[in-house]
Amino acid sequence: MKIKFSNKAKLPTKYGDFNIISFKQEGDIHEHCLLFKGDLTSKKNVLTRIHSECLTGDVFSSKKCDCGEQLDESMRAIAKKEEGIILYLRQEGRGIGLFNKINAYALQDKGQDTIQANHSLGFYTDLRDFTIAVKALEHLKIKSIELLSNNPEKIKIWKNTGINITKRIPLIIETNKHNQDYLDVKREKLNHLL
Repeated sequence: MKIKFSNKAKLPTKYGDFNIISFKQEGDIHEHCLLFKGDLTSKKNVLTRIHSECLTGDVFSSKKCDCGEQLDESMRAIAKKEEGIILYLRQEGRGIGLFNKINAYALQDKGQDTIQANHSLGFYTDLRDFTIAVKALEHLKIKSIELLSNNPEKIKIWKNTGINITKRIPLIIETNKHNQDYLDVKREKLNHLL
């Protein structure tokens, strides 16, 4: 897998000043972002969030999920530590894309859960591929990470790579009446560590 990286640019945010790099696999239309703070080259125990795009949660502050709040909490934690990485991957709707995610939302409005809706649309539960996240951290020569995640699948992706997870840091977000069922499915059917 050959990956192209953009130049580094400064990105001031409400959580402080970050740096940003875009990266993509050659031949792929998906352009991802690496948001980071501090000098991370060859570092160990780098606070890291692998975040799959969620337009509805990240941009529109949807209450149907906890995605936007997890991203915000990750940025806060990295800003407080003054060092860390957010890998923002363009894998909307667990890889089914925005159009199909909205169709899945419509099925959820009729009583299906998030997994049933994906299956009804002809998709597997999760189509995301995290290989590019591994390659991005290898590019920075990161030795080990502290992973901000509740998802056990994001822990498994680092096995058989040169990057170790030294610690998992949970991202527990307060539930509301709109996301309680969604979070229950994540815990009960996807084994999320909530």
